[in-house]
Amino acid sequence: MRQLAAFLLLLTLLLPGGVRAQGSGSVTLDNIRARGALLCGVSGTNPGFAFPDSRGEMRGSEADFCRAVAAATLGDASKVRWVTLTSTNRFTALQSGEVDLLVRTATWTLSREASLGLLFPGITFYDGTGFMVKAESGVTSAAQLDGATICILPGTSTELAVADYFRTEKKRFTPVLIDNTPSLRAAFMSGRCDAYSTDTSALASTRFNEGLNAAKLILLPEVISKEPLGPAVRKGDDKWFDIVRWTHFAMLAAEEAELTSANVDDALSSTVPDVRRLLGTEGELGKALGLDNRWAYAIVKQVGNYGEVWDRTIAPLGVPRSVNRLWSKGGLQYPPPIR
Repeated sequence: MRQLAAFLLLLTLLLPGGVRAQGSGSVTLDNIRARGALLCGVSGTNPGFAFPDSRGEMRGSEADFCRAVAAATLGDASKVRWVTLTSTNRFTALQSGEVDLLVRTATWTLSREASLGLLFPGITFYDGTGFMVKAESGVTSAAQLDGATICILPGTSTELAVADYFRTEKKRFTPVLIDNTPSLRAAFMSGRCDAYSTDTSALASTRFNEGLNAAKLILLPEVISKEPLGPAVRKGDDKWFDIVRWTHFAMLAAEEAELTSANVDDALSSTVPDVRRLLGTEGELGKALGLDNRWAYAIVKQVGNYGEVWDRTIAPLGVPRSVNRLWSKGGLQYPPPIR
């Protein structure tokens, strides 16, 4: 099925005019509109990022980014079809057209763009690889993990980061590779591994999910790699790349302008030029993207700005916003001008 989808996608791109043969200028966007829903690839296993709540609704920052893209493209944040993916099948699912967009704690790396035919429109979460151990182990530093067994998801940047760290430090370790996050966490909790390694945000998510037992888990202080996380799209559809990229920037710009889901209706009458252009009451920036001019208004009204999403999804995990603050508040999140 995936091979057929990939063939049809390739055939479409090879038609005269390529993506320009489609009405909106984007094959992906036209398919989404014809389907009436965005196919978004997520983990479904990471509280705070993408995890079903008690009613089965997907919740988390990555789930909300999918909703933001649906709001921008379809005018309705609820029009998302969730496709849960593992660390090893996530990229092939995107390549084959099984999903329109991948938002699954994916690290932006050279090899993934140069070799997999993918593009990363932006960094929605600055992260890094860390280690978690049980408090009873007495381990307080990664320097004490020489000879340890370490639980790692295969096919992830964590796998390479951990190998590089131990090689650089001239230490030994034994990886325990399990391609299923709940099973991997269970292996760590049962004592099969001395430590669990992944992005520090995901480690915080795991600890948070333990509730009253969270105090029994310790995040070690070392962060051994850069892990810029963000959505991924297929190469060859520049208009779709633009839409996903500027969805993120619109959420940042809204926070910068102090526009929230609660006050954005009042802001429609604003006389501030940057606010008017962002919300589509002036100019035709939405049209330039192939969208309605109120695309960013729909995002803020239905999903919220970047800070609102953070406070709703990530802050409860106990993860400090740190470098993910706006540039004007000492962070790295910097939206280019929307004009």
